[in-house]
Amino acid sequence: MDDESGNVAAEIFGKPDPIFEQKTLVDVDHVPQPERIVGRDDEIRALSMQLRSAIDGESPENVVIYGETGTGKSLVAKHVSTVAESMAEGIRIGTAYIDCSDDDTETQAVSHIARKLNDEDRTGVSVPEMGLSKSVYYTRLYAILDELYDVVLIILDEADMQADDGLLMSLSRSRETGKTDCRVGVVAISNKVRWAENLNDRVKSSLQPRELNFHSYDANQLRSILEHRRDAFRDGVLEDGVIQLSAALAAQDHGDARQAIDILRNAGMLAQQQDSETVTEKHVREARREAEKDRFHDLIGGLTVQKKTTLAAVTTLHKQTGRDEFPTGDIYEAYTDLCEMIGVEPRTGRRVRDFVRNLAFLDVLDARKDNQGRAGGITIYAGLQPAHDLDIVHEIAMTDDRFANVDESTTTLSE
Repeated sequence: MDDESGNVAAEIFGKPDPIFEQKTLVDVDHVPQPERIVGRDDEIRALSMQLRSAIDGESPENVVIYGETGTGKSLVAKHVSTVAESMAEGIRIGTAYIDCSDDDTETQAVSHIARKLNDEDRTGVSVPEMGLSKSVYYTRLYAILDELYDVVLIILDEADMQADDGLLMSLSRSRETGKTDCRVGVVAISNKVRWAENLNDRVKSSLQPRELNFHSYDANQLRSILEHRRDAFRDGVLEDGVIQLSAALAAQDHGDARQAIDILRNAGMLAQQQDSETVTEKHVREARREAEKDRFHDLIGGLTVQKKTTLAAVTTLHKQTGRDEFPTGDIYEAYTDLCEMIGVEPRTGRRVRDFVRNLAFLDVLDARKDNQGRAGGITIYAGLQPAHDLDIVHEIAMTDDRFANVDESTTTLSE
């Protein structure tokens, strides 16, 4: 490293951040203090009522919370369970938060729950991260519960990402089946409004959940959320209209508080990178596009190459035709052309229809059935959801290295 390079780094590290005062306040995963939780008093009250019995040592209700991404579901669940834990007098309450998009198998989840709730010095129970069977993890979890707690509240975020219903069945029946004397309450969180309807009948009977629906934030609520985080920035850095525009853009898209915060944070980062003394509306608009790219990268970046190719076929058809939707026959033809270009063995038409349904389940595509009668049969039509940015989704779908040399203009379309 030469002296000039070292001096550049020293110059950056040696002076205060010109934009941010408390940057953690606009980190998306930051859990704010209660006074910074905005627009969710009714939801806090409703969930608290369902879990009220816990602080008396009785069984809390099991709860399923629905709502779009960024509507405060996880925030409220964590807040209410923390307050319950702190207010219990003479009752030992424990709480565990599990993200089922990370721990998507029953074994991973029960292992994580046991580790969260354990205090090995007090229980003498060892819970390794991996290497034990599912039944052994449950045995150790129940030993921990009986030793340390009267009641536990277990928050299962993205509960619909669990591979099956086994975890819900085991937790909801743990006391009834004599596995533990501890009372277990489950708060399951999902973006899918009809998720619980598809649970196994035995699970539904055992769980008997109360349901809470979190609606999207409106522009005023988003503006208030951002105002409560204004002190993340230095005085005078945010130009007039920056917070209002960040809130308005997020409200137009999904009413997503995470997106609003992400837009504001990224606008500050852009101002910083461009050596600007203030954060402007131009920075906000640029940041909004980056936030959308990040959101879709999280949503579809981890899909298999077959699903990405299916999505790329749909977005390519949109870009080439300008149409709103396509029969799966057209999608399949574009898909097979892309498979040939990238050297991937195409799946059957039936399998690609399954991929289309999965992308619709993720709220990336809209899909509908058209019943054309006994002679015509049923045709599935699909297209990108209108709220999504076609260019961004297409870019993310084509990020796999296999697409690097694809000439999209040569993709053949059905007549």
